[in-house]
Amino acid sequence: MAHDVDPFTALNFLVALGDVGDPEQIAGGFYDVDGLGVFIDQVEYRVGNEKSSGVRKLPGLRHYPNVTLKRGFLTDTRLWDWINADPPDKRIVTITLLDEQRNPQLRFVLRQAWPCRWSGPHLNAGYSAVAMESLELTHEGLEVHVG
Repeated sequence: MAHDVDPFTALNFLVALGDVGDPEQIAGGFYDVDGLGVFIDQVEYRVGNEKSSGVRKLPGLRHYPNVTLKRGFLTDTRLWDWINADPPDKRIVTITLLDEQRNPQLRFVLRQAWPCRWSGPHLNAGYSAVAMESLELTHEGLEVHVG
Protein backbone atom coordinates (compact mmCIF):
# COMPACT_ATOMS: atom_id res chain seq x y z
CA MET A 1 0.00 0.00 0.00
CA ALA A 2 1.49 3.35 -1.08
CA HIS A 3 1.57 6.26 1.34
CA ASP A 4 1.89 9.93 0.52
CA VAL A 5 4.52 11.13 2.92
CA ASP A 6 5.45 14.77 3.19
CA PRO A 7 9.25 14.70 3.58
CA PHE A 8 9.24 18.11 5.25
CA THR A 9 6.99 17.27 8.22
CA ALA A 10 9.92 16.91 10.62
CA LEU A 11 11.64 20.09 9.43
CA ASN A 12 11.10 23.49 11.05
CA PHE A 13 12.23 25.72 8.19
CA LEU A 14 11.20 25.64 4.53
CA VAL A 15 13.38 27.43 2.01
CA ALA A 16 11.91 28.84 -1.19
CA LEU A 17 13.80 30.40 -4.07
CA GLY A 18 11.63 33.41 -4.74
CA ASP A 19 9.03 35.52 -3.02
CA VAL A 20 6.67 34.42 -0.26
CA GLY A 21 3.76 32.11 -0.95
CA ASP A 22 4.28 29.77 -3.89
CA PRO A 23 4.74 26.17 -2.64
CA GLU A 24 6.20 25.21 -6.03
CA GLN A 25 9.24 27.34 -5.21
CA ILE A 26 10.13 25.34 -2.08
CA ALA A 27 13.62 23.99 -2.74
CA GLY A 28 14.24 22.29 0.59
CA GLY A 29 13.58 21.97 4.28
CA PHE A 30 16.11 22.45 7.06
CA TYR A 31 16.36 21.64 10.76
CA ASP A 32 18.55 24.59 11.66
CA VAL A 33 19.07 28.16 10.41
CA ASP A 34 21.89 30.30 11.77
CA GLY A 35 23.01 33.86 11.06
CA LEU A 36 19.75 35.74 10.61
CA GLY A 37 20.59 39.25 11.74
CA VAL A 38 21.83 42.72 10.99
CA PHE A 39 24.41 44.99 12.55
CA ILE A 40 25.07 48.67 11.96
CA ASP A 41 28.50 50.28 12.09
CA GLN A 42 28.99 53.00 14.66
CA VAL A 43 30.67 56.10 13.30
CA GLU A 44 32.32 58.11 16.07
CA TYR A 45 33.18 61.77 15.76
CA ARG A 46 33.86 64.80 17.89
CA VAL A 47 33.33 68.38 16.84
CA GLY A 48 36.67 70.18 17.20
CA ASN A 49 35.36 73.28 18.97
CA GLU A 50 33.26 71.45 21.58
CA LYS A 51 34.54 71.62 25.14
CA SER A 52 33.00 68.24 25.93
CA SER A 53 35.41 65.34 25.74
CA GLY A 54 32.57 62.99 24.73
CA VAL A 55 32.32 61.34 21.39
CA ARG A 56 29.15 61.44 19.31
CA LYS A 57 28.00 58.30 17.55
CA LEU A 58 26.14 58.09 14.28
CA PRO A 59 24.76 55.05 12.46
CA GLY A 60 26.92 53.86 9.60
CA LEU A 61 26.58 51.07 7.07
CA ARG A 62 24.35 48.04 7.62
CA HIS A 63 25.89 44.58 7.44
CA TYR A 64 24.13 41.24 7.11
CA PRO A 65 25.96 38.11 8.27
CA ASN A 66 25.87 35.02 6.11
CA VAL A 67 22.96 32.67 6.78
CA THR A 68 23.73 28.98 7.20
CA LEU A 69 21.02 26.38 6.56
CA LYS A 70 21.90 23.10 8.29
CA ARG A 71 20.77 19.49 8.05
CA GLY A 72 18.63 19.92 4.97
CA PHE A 73 16.36 17.69 2.97
CA LEU A 74 15.83 18.32 -0.73
CA THR A 75 13.39 16.92 -3.25
CA ASP A 76 15.34 18.06 -6.31
CA THR A 77 18.69 19.59 -7.27
CA ARG A 78 17.70 23.28 -7.50
CA LEU A 79 19.97 24.37 -4.63
CA TRP A 80 22.89 22.31 -5.95
CA ASP A 81 22.35 23.67 -9.47
CA TRP A 82 22.30 27.19 -8.04
CA ILE A 83 25.68 26.92 -6.28
CA ASN A 84 27.12 25.01 -9.24
CA ALA A 85 26.26 27.83 -11.68
CA ASP A 86 29.20 30.01 -12.75
CA PRO A 87 28.67 32.52 -11.23
CA PRO A 88 25.62 31.77 -9.05
CA ASP A 89 22.89 34.32 -9.71
CA LYS A 90 21.48 36.56 -6.99
CA ARG A 91 17.95 35.65 -5.91
CA ILE A 92 15.30 36.31 -3.33
CA VAL A 93 15.28 33.50 -0.75
CA THR A 94 12.38 33.04 1.66
CA ILE A 95 12.94 31.05 4.86
CA THR A 96 9.66 30.13 6.55
CA LEU A 97 9.48 29.08 10.21
CA LEU A 98 6.67 26.57 10.79
CA ASP A 99 4.85 25.79 14.04
CA GLU A 100 3.90 22.28 15.24
CA GLN A 101 0.76 22.29 13.06
CA ARG A 102 2.88 23.20 9.99
CA ASN A 103 1.50 26.75 9.84
CA PRO A 104 3.84 29.58 8.82
CA GLN A 105 4.77 31.77 11.79
CA LEU A 106 7.64 33.91 10.52
CA ARG A 107 9.14 34.51 7.10
CA PHE A 108 12.65 35.78 6.62
CA VAL A 109 13.31 37.19 3.16
CA LEU A 110 16.91 37.47 2.01
CA ARG A 111 17.48 39.97 -0.80
CA GLN A 112 20.18 39.51 -3.44
CA ALA A 113 21.17 36.16 -1.92
CA TRP A 114 23.58 33.66 -3.44
CA PRO A 115 25.21 30.48 -2.15
CA CYS A 116 28.83 30.79 -1.07
CA ARG A 117 29.43 27.40 0.62
CA TRP A 118 27.94 23.91 0.47
CA SER A 119 28.80 20.96 2.71
CA GLY A 120 27.69 17.49 1.77
CA PRO A 121 25.79 15.07 4.01
CA HIS A 122 26.74 11.94 5.83
CA LEU A 123 25.50 9.34 3.36
CA ASN A 124 23.17 6.56 4.45
CA ALA A 125 21.92 3.87 2.07
CA GLY A 126 18.62 3.70 4.00
CA TYR A 127 17.44 7.03 2.57
CA SER A 128 16.56 7.65 -1.05
CA ALA A 129 16.12 11.43 -0.80
CA VAL A 130 18.72 14.01 -1.64
CA ALA A 131 20.21 15.27 1.63
CA MET A 132 22.34 18.31 2.30
CA GLU A 133 24.35 18.95 5.45
CA SER A 134 24.65 22.74 5.12
CA LEU A 135 24.29 25.59 2.68
CA GLU A 136 25.69 29.03 3.43
CA LEU A 137 24.10 32.06 1.77
CA THR A 138 25.45 35.57 1.54
CA HIS A 139 22.93 38.36 1.00
CA GLU A 140 22.41 42.11 0.86
CA GLY A 141 19.24 42.61 2.89
CA LEU A 142 16.84 40.99 5.34
CA GLU A 143 13.09 41.42 5.85
CA VAL A 144 10.98 39.79 8.54
CA HIS A 145 7.26 39.05 8.00
CA VAL A 146 4.86 37.64 10.61
CA GLY A 147 2.47 34.85 9.56
